[in-house]
Amino acid sequence: MSESKVRVRFAPSPTGPLHMGGVRTALYNYLFAKKNNGTFLIRIEDTDQTRFVPGAQEYIMEALTWCGILPTEGPGIGGEYGPYVQSERKPMYRPYAEELVENDKAYYAFDTAEELDAVREAAKQMGMPNWQYNTVTRMSMKNSLTLPADEVKRKIENGDPYVIRMKMPRNQDVRFEDMIRGWVSVNTNNLDDKVLFKSDGMPTYHLANIVDDHLMKITHVIRGEEWLPSAPMHILLYEAFGWDVPNFAHLPLLLRPDGNGKLSKRDGDRLGFPVFPLDWYTAEGEKYTGYREEGYFPEAFVNMLAFLGWNPGTNQELFSMKELEEAFTIERVGKAGAKFDADKTKWYQQQYLRHTSDEELAKELKNITNSHLSLEKLETVCHLVKDRATFVKDIAVEGSYLLYTPEEYDFNIISKKWKEDAPQLMTEWKAVLENETDFTAAHLEAKFKEFITEKSLGIGQVLPLYRYLITGAAAGPNMFEISEFLGKEECLNRIDSGLKSAH
Repeated sequence: MSESKVRVRFAPSPTGPLHMGGVRTALYNYLFAKKNNGTFLIRIEDTDQTRFVPGAQEYIMEALTWCGILPTEGPGIGGEYGPYVQSERKPMYRPYAEELVENDKAYYAFDTAEELDAVREAAKQMGMPNWQYNTVTRMSMKNSLTLPADEVKRKIENGDPYVIRMKMPRNQDVRFEDMIRGWVSVNTNNLDDKVLFKSDGMPTYHLANIVDDHLMKITHVIRGEEWLPSAPMHILLYEAFGWDVPNFAHLPLLLRPDGNGKLSKRDGDRLGFPVFPLDWYTAEGEKYTGYREEGYFPEAFVNMLAFLGWNPGTNQELFSMKELEEAFTIERVGKAGAKFDADKTKWYQQQYLRHTSDEELAKELKNITNSHLSLEKLETVCHLVKDRATFVKDIAVEGSYLLYTPEEYDFNIISKKWKEDAPQLMTEWKAVLENETDFTAAHLEAKFKEFITEKSLGIGQVLPLYRYLITGAAAGPNMFEISEFLGKEECLNRIDSGLKSAH
């Protein structure tokens, strides 16, 4: 298959917000397309109208846009293989389902929901809890394989409800090579006769998925591991139509941090981290927190997701989207489930924060704090504090004493350092500062060293006292850079305020 012909799709269902596992599937499809000079498209699979959630489609598109996972074709974007929403393609599916019936690859089934429930219940009473409509049981059911042809015709003409089921061949091995898992083999005796076309005139996922992938010329189907059991059936459908079978790659599951089971939307709230890219509100008003609203950079979120199942084979951990596009290969995606690590996610965020320019961070900080300080001043705040922060909002907290004058002091914080001579020492140090016309960090540091040498004191006996009076904190960035930033007048005023509080 030539590289320029690669076409992949991300095909979510609008049944709720897009889980981070779904974002990773979209990301891997996108990266695979980019790596192979191919096309990445979005298709909304809304064949199950009973589970449709208003706003979910818009959420999916907004989330992918925030992440920078931008399709070439899709809803609202266009493309020559549209429409890209399955409900808008509804009329095209029935002829394909009918074609399968005509070629003895599928059949009409007239069993009602009540009749199916009764059969399942009877089977359960006989010790068979997992009854299936399959190669064996189909011959005792109400379908076009067991009913006379004229009765089938009459039922259809009368408008009796029916579904079209796949006629699974008996005792046939379906083998295919998965790009991640290697050879997979399943015997059709273990597969049921899945419904392909529903009584409401809509195709099921299985039929619509195959038809659309064929019509949209999809060459590689990269999707979650949960679809692996459906792959043999999908391959049989391709063969039934006489179509080329695409390459399959089934991605590993995202696991909970403890490794026990699939990461679910409930885990995030329970364990204190987001599992969705953006905030989501349910119809009942329940809120699920998103990475965007928590303050994560989209680049950090994407970088973290890329490593949940894939590794580049090198020690490099920080990748821009461009670098991911160049480095990504399906061959380096593992089979085993990938454990989500909330701490590692924060580490990525920290790295990106540190690599973001002070200028960019200052704009964000201005938005968050509505500070009266100039952007230039806020750049200095970011420069001083960002190594101690994970999010931009942390800069406002960690560097609050740079934005606002401390209003109160809790001397318990430095009670071990604040000895009897502390007020006298700080008064003497204040006198030194009062005489300084050069208030640059380097000059102040030199004067401080002179001061403590003269008094035969160690840095640790004096500097924490000065830091506390100026910042109200026990630790922080370079004290002389802070002093230069605040300026002489503010520093002197803060020493006075602090000393008054100490009495």
